[in-house]
Amino acid sequence: MTVTIRRVTTTRAGGVSAPPFDTFNLGDHVGDDASAVAANRKRLATAIGLAPDRLVWMNQVHSADVVRVDGPRDTAVDDTDALVTTTPGLGLAVVTADCVPVLLGDARAGVIAAVHAGRVGAQKGVVLRTVEEMTASGADVADISVLLGPAVSGANYEVPEAMAAEVDAVLPGSRTVTSRNTPGLDLRAGIYRQLRGLGITAIAVDPRCTVADRALFSHRRDAPTGRMASVVWMQ
Repeated sequence: MTVTIRRVTTTRAGGVSAPPFDTFNLGDHVGDDASAVAANRKRLATAIGLAPDRLVWMNQVHSADVVRVDGPRDTAVDDTDALVTTTPGLGLAVVTADCVPVLLGDARAGVIAAVHAGRVGAQKGVVLRTVEEMTASGADVADISVLLGPAVSGANYEVPEAMAAEVDAVLPGSRTVTSRNTPGLDLRAGIYRQLRGLGITAIAVDPRCTVADRALFSHRRDAPTGRMASVVWMQ
């Protein structure tokens, strides 16, 4: 039976956090008041129709590690950057403020995943590892659809020339030139090309740049600041 896959990405608006985390900060590792983060996370769960304990969070570490989860958890999954589940009604959450949130799903097989793909994790192959775990859980690459959420754009992601070349060597298509005509990275472009190379064709890209759009959190622009959440779940 085909399931319905839901995906959502938050913005800065609608929460209770005080500056500089104003207002809908969902990251619990950035220095915000813990009670405010908890209130915001509960507000998110309510808004998308899930019980708070049905949202699974990660303590992200810029790794290529992937963890499969099968039910609610009292605490975040430690030391990982991707979650996979086959359990309906379980929301997988990734928090970002410039890195790429990658939300994947196979509605026919009933397998979903949420990935935190920053420069380091993407370079290590976290997206590839996640697709491997999805297929091991029954997904078919021909049936996987993907959303690449808001992230820093190539126009605003300046890096040293050597770093741009190093990342592009393992994530072709990510090297670019910024709006200042300096070396840059467009991680979404590289991940898009990587996914296409795996045979995944249903790929949507949210065009918003976290640095340029002040409705979004951006660590590069505003640190210290909050984190947005991108969530995927099955109904």
